[in-house]
Amino acid sequence: MSFAVLLFAATYLLMLVLPNHRLPVVLGSAAIFLCTGMLPLAKAAASIDWNVLLMIAGTMGLVALLRESRVPALLADLILERVPNVKWAIIALSLFAGLISAFIDNVATVLMVAPIALAIAKKLDLDPVGMIIAIAVSSNLQGAATLVGDATSILLGGYAGMSFGDFFVYQGKPGIFFAVELGALLAASLLLVLFRRETARITPGPRTQVTDWVPAALMLAMVLLLIAASFVPQKPAVTNGMLCLALLAVGLLHRAGQRRSLRSALGILKEIDLTTLGLLLGLFLVVGGITEMGVVEAIGQLLAALSGGDLFLIYTVIVWASVLCSAFIDNIPYVAAMLPVVRSIAAALGANPALLYFGLLSGATLGGNLTPVGASANITGIGILRREGCVVKNRDFLRIGVPFTLAAVLPAYLYFWVFYGL
Repeated sequence: MSFAVLLFAATYLLMLVLPNHRLPVVLGSAAIFLCTGMLPLAKAAASIDWNVLLMIAGTMGLVALLRESRVPALLADLILERVPNVKWAIIALSLFAGLISAFIDNVATVLMVAPIALAIAKKLDLDPVGMIIAIAVSSNLQGAATLVGDATSILLGGYAGMSFGDFFVYQGKPGIFFAVELGALLAASLLLVLFRRETARITPGPRTQVTDWVPAALMLAMVLLLIAASFVPQKPAVTNGMLCLALLAVGLLHRAGQRRSLRSALGILKEIDLTTLGLLLGLFLVVGGITEMGVVEAIGQLLAALSGGDLFLIYTVIVWASVLCSAFIDNIPYVAAMLPVVRSIAAALGANPALLYFGLLSGATLGGNLTPVGASANITGIGILRREGCVVKNRDFLRIGVPFTLAAVLPAYLYFWVFYGL
C-alpha cells in the first residue's frame, strides 16, 4: 500500500509542477500500476468509466458544431436589444453565458459570448477586461448545474449513477441545480454592485445571421434524450455516452451533406480534446489502482476518524478544501481522485453520500473562480483579452473572482447541509 500512496502522491505533484506534461505523467503512472500488478489487467477495463468518456467526446463535438452555427451569438444579440446600458449588458451576458454553460462546455461558452462583449466595448470605447472576466466566472458557476454542464458533473453522474433528472431532484429533495441557481442570483447581485458605474447607453447593431439551425436542434435533442434515458430501467452502462456520440454522428453527416465535403465534417473531430480524454482515462486507471490497494478506503477512514464522527466538520472540510485546491489545480483530476474518497468517508460515517458528493462538486467547480489559472474558462478569457492588446492584472481578476466565488459557494454550502445533512 505504501508504494501505491507514494506513486499517487508523486503523480499529483508532477501534474502540479509540470502542467504542460500532465498526460504523459498520468499515463506513465497508470502504466506502473498495471505493470506492477497493483491494478490487475483483468480489472483495468472495469475501472474506466467509458460512459463518461463517450459523453464528453460527443458533447465536445456538438459544441463545436453549435459554435459555428452562430446560434449563441444571435441569442446574445436578442438580449442586448433589451438592455438599457453597459451595466445591464454585463449582467445579461453573464447570465446568458451561465445559461449556455449549464448545457455545454465552459470554454466553448466563453468563446461564444466573449466576442459580443468585445464588440460592445469597442463600440463604446470601454475597457473589456471586467466584462470578459464576469462572463468567464459565470460560465464556471453554471457548469455544475446539470449533468452535461461540465466534465466534473459528468464524472459525478457516472460515478454515483446519477441521471440528468437527479441534478434537479435527488432522493426526493431539490438537487444541485437549485443550489447553483441560488448562488447565481447572489453572484449576479454582486456584479450589479461591482459594475454600478458602467452606465453608458447601448445602441443595438444588426442581428447575427444563423448559418445552420440543426446543431441547436441536436443539442436540444441531447438534453431531452438524456432526460428520457434517465427513466429507462436496467439500461446499458454506456447509454448516455452512445446517445451523445450518435447525435454527433448525425451532426457530422448533416455537415458533410450541407458542404458536400467529408473532410469538412471530419474536421470537427479536431475540436474534441483528446488530451482531456486521455487524462481522464489515465486517472481512472490510477484511481482504480489505489482503490484496489485499499488506499482510498484507508484515507476515508482516516478523515472520518480525524473528524471525530462529526459529519458537519468533514463536510465543511471537503467543501472549502475543494475550493482552495481548485483555485490552483485542474478540477477534473481532483474530482476524479476524490470521488472514491468521499464515498469511503460517507460509508465510514454511515452518512448519506449525496451531501459529500454535492459539496465536493460545488466546491471544486466554483473554486476555479478564485484565481486566473483556476479554470480553463478563465485562462481562455484572459487569452482573448491579451490577443486584443489588453493588460490583465491579477488584481483585476481577483476583484471580481474572489467575491463572486464566496457569493456562489456560501449559499450552496448551507443549502446542501439543510437538505442532505440535517
